[in-house]
Formats: sequence, structure tokens, C-alpha cells
Amino acid sequence: MAGGITAAQAAENPYERGPAPTLSALQASRGPYAVSSTSVSSLSVSGFGGGQIYYPTTTSDGTFGAIAISPGFTAYWSSISWLGPRLASHGFVVIGIETNSTLDQPASRGTQLLAALDYLTRSSSVRTRIDSSRLAVAGHSMGGGGSLEAASDRPSLQAAVPIAPWNSDKTWSELRVPTLIIGGESDTIAPVSSHSIPFYNSIPSSAEKSYLELNGASHFFPQSTNTPMAVQFVAWLKRFVDNDTRYDQFICPGPGTGVSISDYRSSCPLS
Repeated sequence: MAGGITAAQAAENPYERGPAPTLSALQASRGPYAVSSTSVSSLSVSGFGGGQIYYPTTTSDGTFGAIAISPGFTAYWSSISWLGPRLASHGFVVIGIETNSTLDQPASRGTQLLAALDYLTRSSSVRTRIDSSRLAVAGHSMGGGGSLEAASDRPSLQAAVPIAPWNSDKTWSELRVPTLIIGGESDTIAPVSSHSIPFYNSIPSSAEKSYLELNGASHFFPQSTNTPMAVQFVAWLKRFVDNDTRYDQFICPGPGTGVSISDYRSSCPLS
């Protein structure tokens, strides 16, 4: 079946999911897995505001890693919801959360992301599809700042992906979670010079880190489908949540700069 793994692959890396990657496959709107979704009512959970879960429909490939994603200040999950099916189609369970309040600050959003992961792995209808040892967080704007908070609070996470992150705390030297920061060159709300780049520089290289800056992008670039962002996002999750070294090629040396990318940095070589 599409997305199946061989016995030899499973023996080498039991977390490897899906076929060998190509750039064109990562640039496509969907990965190899068919995806379903289910909504989560705020009335049925505690610690966050409910949301939407996306997951691969197959149960033949074993369990999958999972990621919780927070929207930004004043925003709802619908503002970045294209990420749900896109990531799930590459072999992840995704919960896009609604926050308790659209005005919640990064520290609160970080706590909510962790609450969402706990719900996802312990109580949700898809919990049996998830490997609870392989979890990640992400978010946009204050949700991105929240993903830094969550990674700081729970170092057992496998990956964090702050997107146009905003946080008044500029120093993350305590982070041990592999972190991909994605910034917009022309962001005037969370300027990369005072947010993304200082965050990136403060994270120790031993944690594994990359910084992708999108050419001419405003603060709101994640609110529509963004292929360069999606390529690096998926590659980061595959490499660090699935431990899949087939994706090293997209991280080290990385995409370089060009029409769509104004800056790329990484703590290569990967360990």
C-alpha cells in the first residue's frame, strides 16, 4: 500500500513512515497518507479550548508521532488550518487547538499546547494511533512563542516549530528540543531582528536548530498555503519525531537562499 514500510526499513528505524522523500513530493499539497479529521469540543476537554484533529486513516503502519499547533493572538485555528491535513498526510497525528481566549499570552499558549498533547495521547478518540514518546509542538505568532514555552517546560518533546514567533522572552538557552524557527523577512509585528533571530541565536547548537526566513513575507504568511515553509516543516518533523535520516538532505545544507527564501541557518551537521 502507499506509505507502507518494508521489514528491513522497520528493523533499521521502527519510526520510519512513508516512502523515500523527494523535494517534489514535499512540495505537493498532500503526502502519501489518506487523512481523516474529527472535531474536539471545548466542553469535552480541560486546559485548552478544543480544536480539530487530523490523522492518517491507515492502521497498517503502526503508531504515528503527534503534534499540537496553536494559532496566534486574536486568531482561531481556522487561520492556519491548512497545516492540519498537510502534516497528517505525511504520517503524523495533528491537533490544531483553539485557545482558552484569543488574547492568551505565550506562556498560557505553551501550557495549552501541552494540555492538548496530553489529551491527544490519553483521552482522544485517536490515542491508540499515537506513539506518546514522539511528540512535537508548533504555533503562529504568540502561538509560536507558546511553542518555545512548551519546549522549555517539557524537554522530552522531539521537535518544536515556532512560526513568526512572538515572545517578550528573547533568551532560550535552556532549550534542548530540536527547534525550527520560521520567520518572515518583512514581518512588522514580530520582526525577525527582535524575535526569530534572537530566539534562534540563543538556542544552543547541541539542541539542533534551524532558521528559515521567507523572502518578503509579512507576519501573516502562515495564513495561506506556503510551500517553502511546508517543505521544511515536514522535513523537520520527519527527521526529529520519526528519527528519519532520509530527510537530512533537506536540513543540511538546507534549501539555501533564492526567490522565496532570504535566509537559512542550521546547526549542521546533524547528530
